[in-house]
Amino acid sequence: MSAPTIVWFRQDLRLQDNPALQAAVAGGGPVVPVYILDDAGEGQWRVGGAARWWLHHALAALDGSLRERGSRLILARGPAQAVLPQLQRATGAKAICWNRRYEPAVIARDKAIKAHFTAAGTEVQSFNGALLFEPHAVANKQGRPFQVFTPFWRHCLSLPVTAPVKLTAKSLPAPAKWPASLELDELGLRPRLGWAEGFAAQWQPGEAGAQRRLREFVAEAVDAYAERRNSPDVDGTSRLSPWLHTGEIGPRQIWAALQARAKATGVFPASSGEQVFLSEVGWREFAHHLLYHFRHTPEQPLREDFTRFPWADDPQGARLRAWQRGRTGYPIVDAGMRQLWQTGWMHNRVRMIVASFLVKHLRLSWTHGAAWFWDTLVDADLANNTLGWQWTAGCGADAAPYFRIFAPVLQGEKFDPAGDFVRRWVPELARIPAKFIHRPWEAPADVLAAAGVRLGDNYPRPIVDHGAARDAALAAFKSLRRDP
Repeated sequence: MSAPTIVWFRQDLRLQDNPALQAAVAGGGPVVPVYILDDAGEGQWRVGGAARWWLHHALAALDGSLRERGSRLILARGPAQAVLPQLQRATGAKAICWNRRYEPAVIARDKAIKAHFTAAGTEVQSFNGALLFEPHAVANKQGRPFQVFTPFWRHCLSLPVTAPVKLTAKSLPAPAKWPASLELDELGLRPRLGWAEGFAAQWQPGEAGAQRRLREFVAEAVDAYAERRNSPDVDGTSRLSPWLHTGEIGPRQIWAALQARAKATGVFPASSGEQVFLSEVGWREFAHHLLYHFRHTPEQPLREDFTRFPWADDPQGARLRAWQRGRTGYPIVDAGMRQLWQTGWMHNRVRMIVASFLVKHLRLSWTHGAAWFWDTLVDADLANNTLGWQWTAGCGADAAPYFRIFAPVLQGEKFDPAGDFVRRWVPELARIPAKFIHRPWEAPADVLAAAGVRLGDNYPRPIVDHGAARDAALAAFKSLRRDP
């Protein structure tokens, strides 16, 4: 029997369209699938709490899929630079395959691992399993990275998209002896508190769940995506982000699913909804492009002048805690933050609203918001998280101007006009009439009494005045522009 090949699974927890797995199978020898929980290798951004819950169940699903093909997933914990050589010695592996990642700390770690094995005569192969277009392969006419989305995506659309790789093997060749493996619970991924108990009702981690969600979205919602994606009270978005982050589905599979609809008409994208949805996939590509080329941005603003921005003081952290707990007194903000806490996910339009509120109404640094999202989102992704927060704060690439300040009342009335989203996540306001659902402090006393709302008691008054907060934010921005 020929020597085995180790397949190092990372953020590619699927069997289909997995180039690293396909290469290992094509090698002809036994395949040893491995997952290593390497917190140190993630640098400052070890997997957050909600994402660890998802990872636990995604790994269980992957192991189940492998066992259906006569294989299994080997689990380990510790520095990958130490664990992989141990696994190679235990298996006698001739080669190691993995799919590339693009976070700065991970790139540095992977380069060191590849150098070690190459010097020792072990073959190392890495592949693109996460993106349509890898960051190092995309540049503007001057040969530099893009910093504006529209020309970036226009350029990308001129490039060919590789078709998904199909794993046709009904079984995977197993080694004569499996190396030692931890039990899944030994990785300690599930939260010790009961915080994540509601997640299971919302999500089905695993490759099968990703494919089911994609089929439902393409069949039922994608054509109306352009009109419905900004309404948090309806199921108008794909909600594929957590599966995409962990790689239980890849962007090439999404692209191919939409292309398949075009066979009958020959038109691709087949609708305005498809076109807008694909541009959202493009924003994910753009986020990784920026992270790869501007590696300081998870902690520092891309626009250097924003390092001098006069953020407000919150010495006891009271305002930050009110925001985190959905107790700001602005119903659309509070609904979004409670949705996040209870489900591990938040509607994208609402993400923009709550982020704007933190950095402009409360004038607290975007880094506080990025850290909170990192720990509470099941789809917490370093590239997307960094892009989203710097976009809102006005300090990143293609960012919204800082003076664009979302008015939470108007945003709520525009995108949740009947108040259904607020009623679901802020039940103490459930009986408030739609006229006042987004501004309960303006409701007459008898309306509040009839609805059982006691402002300052069972629901807070606004912690800041919108007009005053807006003026303070604009003044802070102007002071930044005057600084040398």
